[in-house]
Amino acid sequence: MIEPGSSVLTSLCSGIQFFSAEKRIADYILAHREAAVDMTSAELAKASGTSEATVTRFCKKLSFDNYRAFQLALARDVMEQQQAPEISSEISLDNIAQSLQNILANKIGELNATIGAISPENLTDILGVLRSANIVQVAAVGNTIPVAMDAAFKFNQLGIRCVTSEISEKLAAFALTLTPQDALLIISNSGKSRRLYQIAETARANGVPIILITCDRSAPLAALADYRMISSNREQLLTTAEYAFSRISAISIIEVLYHFLLVSIPNARAAIQRHEALMKHDKSIP
Repeated sequence: MIEPGSSVLTSLCSGIQFFSAEKRIADYILAHREAAVDMTSAELAKASGTSEATVTRFCKKLSFDNYRAFQLALARDVMEQQQAPEISSEISLDNIAQSLQNILANKIGELNATIGAISPENLTDILGVLRSANIVQVAAVGNTIPVAMDAAFKFNQLGIRCVTSEISEKLAAFALTLTPQDALLIISNSGKSRRLYQIAETARANGVPIILITCDRSAPLAALADYRMISSNREQLLTTAEYAFSRISAISIIEVLYHFLLVSIPNARAAIQRHEALMKHDKSIP
């Protein structure tokens, strides 16, 4: 069952892999959100050129128990948009001020969905793994590499021994050395990276706890992870591209981990002070 308050629009932009017929349903909903809310499953099937069985599978793929649950979630999305009628998905140089508000509303939606999906129990378990690990390896490829670099920097500031690399071969080689006393944090928007899947398999074979940050809870990497944190991506609502990437939600999860680790690791503030003292010469001009 999907979590209460989950967004259909966020799920449709999360990178879930749809079959061609399912993709027609997703495209129709994104283009006709208000009309789709009042449609029966048969009407949605007809409008999107599919079948009721495909609509049912589509809802299941989005983790809804049934069409009614899906319909209610979509209605919440539409209601939120109607409460802010001046907000749209349009970005135009002809109206920069409104376009900035549209971008802001989109990003706030991403953050609300991401933070809202965090389970306190799951977060507590993940913090325990990170605190107790001898070494934390952060692995990412492509667009998520900057998020991994930021995570490693922040965790090192707190005194956690943390490593990463922008070279996937180095990530794979280091994963071979991990032990059950270490931890692997994977950041993958799609959850489908072949290289990251190989790294996760290596770590799993070594008994290493695996934490995954991803947009797609049903992705192949999610099946290998011991702990999952779901980031939300609404970039497609702005760009109208088939699949677009936003780092903001993934970075926000790293920020959440950092702040909770800061208040739960003994001497974390002292570790930050030592780190700042080491870097001080780089921050002042003679």
